[in-house]
Amino acid sequence: MDEKKVLLSVKDLNVKFRVRGRILTAIRGISLDIYENESIAIVGESGSGKSVFTKTFAGMLDQNGFISEGEIMFNDDELAETYVSVGTYGARTLARIENKINGYSKLENGADTWKKILNLKSERKAKETLSDEEDEKFAARIKELQFKKTEEYNKKLTYDTRKEKDLIKKSEEEIDKYAAEIRKVEAEKAETIKAHKAALENDTEYKTRFDTEMAKLLAQYNKEIEEEISDDKKKRNKLLAKEIYLSVGRYKYRTRIKAIREMLGTCHDAMKLGADLDTEEGRLSVFSNGMYVSYIDEKDGKLHGFCHLNLAKMSYPGDWSQVRGKRIATVFQDPMTSLNPIITIGKQITSIILKHQDCSESEARARALKLMHQVGIPNAEKRFDDYPFQYSGGMRQRIVIAIALSCQPKILICDEPTTALDVTIQAQILKLLKDLQKEYNYTIVFITHDLGVVANIADRVAVLYAGQLIELGNVDEVFYDPRHPYTWALLSSLPQLAEKGDKLYSITGTPPSLYNKITGDAFAPRNPYCMKIDTLAEPPMFKVTDTHYAKTWLLDPRSPKTEKPDIIKDIHGKLLRTYHLA
Repeated sequence: MDEKKVLLSVKDLNVKFRVRGRILTAIRGISLDIYENESIAIVGESGSGKSVFTKTFAGMLDQNGFISEGEIMFNDDELAETYVSVGTYGARTLARIENKINGYSKLENGADTWKKILNLKSERKAKETLSDEEDEKFAARIKELQFKKTEEYNKKLTYDTRKEKDLIKKSEEEIDKYAAEIRKVEAEKAETIKAHKAALENDTEYKTRFDTEMAKLLAQYNKEIEEEISDDKKKRNKLLAKEIYLSVGRYKYRTRIKAIREMLGTCHDAMKLGADLDTEEGRLSVFSNGMYVSYIDEKDGKLHGFCHLNLAKMSYPGDWSQVRGKRIATVFQDPMTSLNPIITIGKQITSIILKHQDCSESEARARALKLMHQVGIPNAEKRFDDYPFQYSGGMRQRIVIAIALSCQPKILICDEPTTALDVTIQAQILKLLKDLQKEYNYTIVFITHDLGVVANIADRVAVLYAGQLIELGNVDEVFYDPRHPYTWALLSSLPQLAEKGDKLYSITGTPPSLYNKITGDAFAPRNPYCMKIDTLAEPPMFKVTDTHYAKTWLLDPRSPKTEKPDIIKDIHGKLLRTYHLA
């Protein structure tokens, strides 16, 4: 994989959802590189985070979902290449941006002193109100009580109002009890703040020392920020102004003015704290707005730059219209819900082509017919004006694939596209996806819980459990040399491996609640090979080979040697015998 280009780089991704006043952490610190022209399968039980993980690639999270941490860098050279015309108005705007930045740059001279001022203020605040530690403790107590109150309220809603009045009354009493405890903690917090204020009021020695030191620091700070900036800073600020102008060049006028104002505000705050703006890496961390553009050169009145596409930070709808469908497309599980039942098949394909590509209606029709032929629709010209209900399930899924490929995306996300189909059609769809991949050179990200499908389509396999990546390797490594107990359990569940008369294997227990903080290995309660360390500390990702990694304490050199289950020791031989291929 080393020689392949990284197309999508996910780092420390955390995704959360707001659900009934609580926070559910669906994705917990996933890091994964996806390569150009590869097929990678994302596998795991229902609820492991497979679909949520890939929805972040196309900005398709539900409204109550959000990315709390991490980045998703999309390395698409064609989309990253950026040109912005300057012109007379642009030149004036650039000059204004540069003048503003030069003014803010004086703040860098006093950054160290400003940090001392902030620390002194923070110390005063802790004495006057609460320290950070005290504040966190009160917040944790209140949050825990609110959680219990919400749980009790949800429980109350499940009771029958006619037959379970006693249970409803008891539940209401519990809710009132938690509400009273919350008020008690809030009163305790207010009393603690009151006591701190009284103590500070009587501590004249500290107040005198604070006032003296603050006055000294402010005088020093005001003197430092009056100093002129160096020529090197002015040169950097000119570059910074161009990069800001390049970064907002794609917006319409009003949005552009607003974005410039926001970026200048970010620049002001960063310079005040002495953030690194001299390096490209530093500027990318400061301006994490999803599409920051690094300056390359300029020619013929145009600035030329390279756009760093961080999909985790992207929020402007116009940016997503350049990515979603055009560069990253999705094939969903049920083709009937993906297609509009009252619009003809041909119209649904051509509308996507017309939206994303510069062509006439006749050209769009010709391209749509070509795609229909490529995905195996017989008599495409005659079936062009049919409605979705006139197609079989397999043919509808072929149309969904045609729509997804109509703009020749770089990444095709397949979210269990064969689950609703019979085995024969399933095999045809998988072959179609692989055949088209050779022609269109796209990357397949295949979401499934069917390991038989994985063996047919994947180059690499990523195993997810409880929102974490717990094993990663090429398909042979994961099938024939799995290292994580959860992967062992998934493979043991294959019905094809069971001997006649044996009971089919199933994984005991249920996945953990993602509302709560998980201590140790998330799989520990269901793991028959669980050790004490699994319940205490989260395992790191251990390296098995250059392409194979697993997140389990069993790979620690200090762990006892543990053999994988007998049922998966000879998978290849068992499958050959099952299908009489030996």
